[in-house]
Amino acid sequence: MKRAFAILLFLLSWAGLSAQKEVTPKQKTIRVWTLSSDYTDEVTLPIDTVFSLFNRYRISDRFSSMNATLGNYGLPFYQLNFFDRITDPDKYLYSNYYPFMYTPDHTVFMDTQLPFTEAVWTFGAPRETSEQTFRVRHSQNINRYLNFGFIYDIIYSLGQYNYQRAEDKTFTFHTSYTGPKYKLYFAAGLNNLTSYENGGIDSTGDLRLFTGRDIPVKLGSLDAANAILRNRNILVVQKYKVGGSSAPADSSGKKKSGFLGLSGTFSHILAWETNKRTYTDKDSISGFYDTVYINKSTTFDSLYTRSLKNTVRFDFTTDETRKFRLGGGVGIRNELFRFSQIQPTHTVSRADTAQWNRSSNVLVGKLYNDIGGKFMWIADGELFLTGYRIGDFTLNGRISKSFYWKKGIATWNVTGDIMNRQPSLWYARWGSFNFEWNNNLNKEFRMDLGTDFSFPARKMELKFKYAIIDNYTYFDKSALPAQHSGGLSVAAITARKEFRAWKFHLATDLLVQKSSNTDVLDLPLLSVRSALYFEHLFRFKQTNGRLNTQFGADVLYHTPYYPYAWMPATGRFYNQDVTKTGDYPFINVFLNVKIKRTRIFVMFDHVNSGFMGYNYFMIPSYPQNIRMLRYGVAWTFYN
Repeated sequence: MKRAFAILLFLLSWAGLSAQKEVTPKQKTIRVWTLSSDYTDEVTLPIDTVFSLFNRYRISDRFSSMNATLGNYGLPFYQLNFFDRITDPDKYLYSNYYPFMYTPDHTVFMDTQLPFTEAVWTFGAPRETSEQTFRVRHSQNINRYLNFGFIYDIIYSLGQYNYQRAEDKTFTFHTSYTGPKYKLYFAAGLNNLTSYENGGIDSTGDLRLFTGRDIPVKLGSLDAANAILRNRNILVVQKYKVGGSSAPADSSGKKKSGFLGLSGTFSHILAWETNKRTYTDKDSISGFYDTVYINKSTTFDSLYTRSLKNTVRFDFTTDETRKFRLGGGVGIRNELFRFSQIQPTHTVSRADTAQWNRSSNVLVGKLYNDIGGKFMWIADGELFLTGYRIGDFTLNGRISKSFYWKKGIATWNVTGDIMNRQPSLWYARWGSFNFEWNNNLNKEFRMDLGTDFSFPARKMELKFKYAIIDNYTYFDKSALPAQHSGGLSVAAITARKEFRAWKFHLATDLLVQKSSNTDVLDLPLLSVRSALYFEHLFRFKQTNGRLNTQFGADVLYHTPYYPYAWMPATGRFYNQDVTKTGDYPFINVFLNVKIKRTRIFVMFDHVNSGFMGYNYFMIPSYPQNIRMLRYGVAWTFYN
């Protein structure tokens, strides 16, 4: 604690005494984007160097603002918002880690006139239970069209409770060539995530009797249980444009349109990915699991998935300079999968290896229309023509209207999605030391309807979503796969707004949601994350320096409900109806500081622990960390 305050005092003194006039690079331009879900369009992203609420440093919170965790950052978690949860069958093995990872559909590209480098480091004391995160990011252009960059992330969190360590190391290398005719996007990702499993604490009453490492846990030193996930992936997208505008035809510089103003793009998209999950427990007969199917001395489960997806498509658009623009595309995708796992033989005390190869051919397409830059609609989808997922389909649609007001642009969207798909193969087949199942599951049908309104200038966003699901697939109270044969509906309203009065700010995220069947899917009725802070800009006349500060409190709260429980062996969250969590506020007090392009935060995390009872759980048997001092620094360089 003393070291943190000493660092902060030094930085504040340095800012006041020796701050120099900030030098702004001449006309620097940084563009950040990701690719759309079909990899055909660039989707612009904001530059991640925002100062406001820098204390919210966790990558998982950028994906969804409210999450249910196992207490220690870097371990598996799930989103409180039902509509933010990862349900893609191809992401089954890492759905509870997805926001930490760099995968083909989770790749970020940059285009910058000046080399861009950012380093972010955070630390939570004390050392024996510390949490550290580190990120370094670099991007630079070789020429006008060619860029390369990389991101390296580390989460190393020891945890306040026994055998709860998280070691997550993720890396991505990306490059892009965005010429007028030919475009190339390439990304390679390495994701290594290790989670030590303690099975939760023995009794919630122990929180009153013991602290930290003295609290007994269900999987202790004899088990040394841990789960390791290894992901490797490559994305290659190549696009070649034909037709469209040509070179200037005369001295006036006007461009001559191609055939009927049409232009087309041929694309080849390759996405390759491997995933391997292992789970070990050195004390298989400790009593934590009801059954042991293979070796009673040591548990070693292993699952492996490999996928290769190749897409060839053609997309067209009319003259992009006209107010009325029509476009679309069609293509074919081939998918090759390999699944393998260790499974019991039921004859001898040993395991065998099972392997399945699956393939599919998928028809993909898109159609859209822009009218005057203020109104547009788009529809895209895919249909599985052959293979083990034959008959699966998705159809997504969106209508968008923009309003140009004095304070800025506001956008209103209406969305609709229809999906019919086979659950992941791992829901149907599983074999391990402690679990085994062989199910014949029906396709899950889901229809989503929604609307949202956003007004960035007023820092306001409002969303409504409604889903109807048949054959909802989940893990039941026995931690086994199950399907709800009847209909299930879910409705959710989310609101985000920042209010300001003088130098006081109130930034609030509000979530209200309801499930039609709480026995199958229970959700907190109300979830809130809100930050109240005072912001002030200090100016130093002698040195012409500036110091921006924010001081306030951040609160996370949700109403009581039956959350999921966690099963370490399968790596899945499952239903339970014994323990409710909620009705407990998690309060953080923070100070954010910005000096030139350096951002700093100091925060007391869960400052109210011990003063408002011991119900600080988000998942049964896994208490959240008690009061901890955290601090972090981010440096951004343009050179």
